[in-house]
Amino acid sequence: MSFLHLSLFFFIFIFNRFTIINSSTPFVAPIETDESTKLYTISIFTKTPLQSTDLILDLGGKFTWIDCATGFYTSTTHHYIRCGTDLCDSIGSIACSNCFRPSGPGCHNDSCALFPENPVIRNSVLAQAVVDSAALTTTDGGSPGQLGVVPDFVMSCSDESLIQGLPEGVYGLAGLGRSKTSLPAQVSSVYDSPNIFALCLPNPSSTSPGSAFFNSAGPYYFSPGNDLSSHLFYTPLILNPVGFTMITYATHPSDEYFIGVTSIAVNGKTVEFNHNLLKINNDGFGGTRLSTVTPYTVLESSIYRAFTKAFVNESAGMNLTVTDPVDVFDVCYAESDVLSTRLGPAVPTIDLVMHSDDVFWRIFGANSMVKVAAEGGDRWCLGFVNGGDDPRTSVVIGGHQMEDNLLQFDLVSERLGFSSSVLVHNTNCASFNFSEDPTLR
Repeated sequence: MSFLHLSLFFFIFIFNRFTIINSSTPFVAPIETDESTKLYTISIFTKTPLQSTDLILDLGGKFTWIDCATGFYTSTTHHYIRCGTDLCDSIGSIACSNCFRPSGPGCHNDSCALFPENPVIRNSVLAQAVVDSAALTTTDGGSPGQLGVVPDFVMSCSDESLIQGLPEGVYGLAGLGRSKTSLPAQVSSVYDSPNIFALCLPNPSSTSPGSAFFNSAGPYYFSPGNDLSSHLFYTPLILNPVGFTMITYATHPSDEYFIGVTSIAVNGKTVEFNHNLLKINNDGFGGTRLSTVTPYTVLESSIYRAFTKAFVNESAGMNLTVTDPVDVFDVCYAESDVLSTRLGPAVPTIDLVMHSDDVFWRIFGANSMVKVAAEGGDRWCLGFVNGGDDPRTSVVIGGHQMEDNLLQFDLVSERLGFSSSVLVHNTNCASFNFSEDPTLR
């Protein structure tokens, strides 16, 4: 084959494998639930040649990191960032590193360094920042398309100590926080587009994945043809002035997402507690945060006591009697006593009321209750946890409460769009069409 023909063949291969994208091209990535850890994983393409890579989904993570020390990371296009460069300064590095092993991914001298963190085991290490290829699947909002490259993707290496506690086969973390080095921020920066992304976390019982949409304000089509973006309510995103990372960055606010919950209601009745706990003080304490690495919603102890008391009182009116607690859950009912509906167990509804009384996130039984195996019979337990007397955040909305809810993070308008349970609309987060493999196109 002549050089001309070989070059033409290579061009056609590349053209067919990757779509030509512009600033309005949306992307989608599948999200799955790991039953053993209650964590969510997201699949993106990294390295050269491109490989599908499963990473822990950390909604508040500052940046993406991958294990470079165990032989997992092999790529022909990776390169490190030299200390003192504009790029090193722009990603917020506060350290340089050297390496005394053979040069390779995660091992270079005079290298710009970051502090990747594992939120599960609460550990952080000093590791080198790298730049490499990444890619996401394009979408029309209802099905996957070709791969679209995110060139010069900045992330961090880590060592093997940081993958402890992660699900089997997962070698890193995808950070979706408010930082400009997060996954959605880099996508919007590369394509000069608004930083808007959405999550639809799947229920663990689902056999199909949920979805993460990037560079997209919608539509988001879920079977049978529901555009869930049309069902969103909006509330402002609130900036916590104090960061949450283990290695603190002076004057850098939190990369986590906070919303302004002003009260909590059970069956429409407001729960009485000190509502000042729902405000963020000057030291960064208080408020309501969303977390994909926290399995169940955590409440400050006085809020928890008042909330569970109200829930038990309302459930008594539905002929439900509390039985023995199980594991971390204090309020449980015999499974045989609880009726089943298309919105989950028939229990009192819970409303997280936002900036206005008519803007509230309603939590039905599918998201408020957890089925737990116990001696003497299975239980339905209230999936909220006591966070103690002086937690950093008064309310942390956990993953279980976010499942089968569409959440849109609009960093342009600084607002959260939320649907409440999409089960109301006869669909779920596992019904997006992921049936086609973009790598086979």
